[in-house]
Amino acid sequence: MSRIGRQPIVLPAGVTVTVGEGNLVTVKGPLGTLSEVIRPAISVKVEGNTVLVERSTEEKLDKSLHGLSRTLINNMVVGVTTGYSKKLEIIGVGYRAQKQGKTLVLNLGFSHVVNFEEKDGITFEVPDQTTVIVKGISKQTVGQIAAQIREKRPPEPYLGKGVKYAGEVIRRKAGKTGK
Repeated sequence: MSRIGRQPIVLPAGVTVTVGEGNLVTVKGPLGTLSEVIRPAISVKVEGNTVLVERSTEEKLDKSLHGLSRTLINNMVVGVTTGYSKKLEIIGVGYRAQKQGKTLVLNLGFSHVVNFEEKDGITFEVPDQTTVIVKGISKQTVGQIAAQIREKRPPEPYLGKGVKYAGEVIRRKAGKTGK
């Protein structure tokens, strides 16, 4: 039995979970609504203020998706109550970020600026020129947008210049040594 999958999900006040046609799980909360289709072999039951996730068979695929399904539902519950955020740091001379309306404008040493639009419930905060915070209710979307921003100029190992996650450790290499 999956240790993660067995645990019940306790719903905070103001959050409702409904299971619809085709095992479509919809979570509504104060910050918005999220939905996910769960594999038919996994059953989702809502009992009072708890959600139970159970599997019907002991097949390897169903066993592996048991804990995953429970975690996806739990991430939706957390997302609609508190939301998710990823903090990115920009390191380099002349590298900076600014927000113009609903557009994140990044100067990353290219001959052009890189723009990201707010969409799909994702918002950007720029507390200073070298910090970008990506916020939203979907953990997957927040992580994907943060990865796309980092992908534009990943940190390089010699000087550490680029866009990195807050708390990320960059393995540094020594440069050339003289004779």
